[in-house]
Amino acid sequence: MTTTLTGRNQITIPAALVERMELKPGTRIEWLPGAEADEIVCRVLPDPARLAASLRGTGREYLKAGAAHPIDALVAERAEDERQREENL
Repeated sequence: MTTTLTGRNQITIPAALVERMELKPGTRIEWLPGAEADEIVCRVLPDPARLAASLRGTGREYLKAGAAHPIDALVAERAEDERQREENL
């Protein structure tokens, strides 16, 4: 596949690659100089939203059975801090 650099330094990614790589508008691509003088290496950067979604729930295996959920404990701690601040005013 061959593309041409435009006068505005733009390149069109061939449709076959877009489909195969599942690229969407807004996809970030990193461009790096290659090992040879006439070589450019590019790689698709991971989508932050997709990364975050893939990590959801991964720490659950470390929760102790019967223990309070860490987020619930944090919310309770913040509520207690707020209550104490209001008392001190």
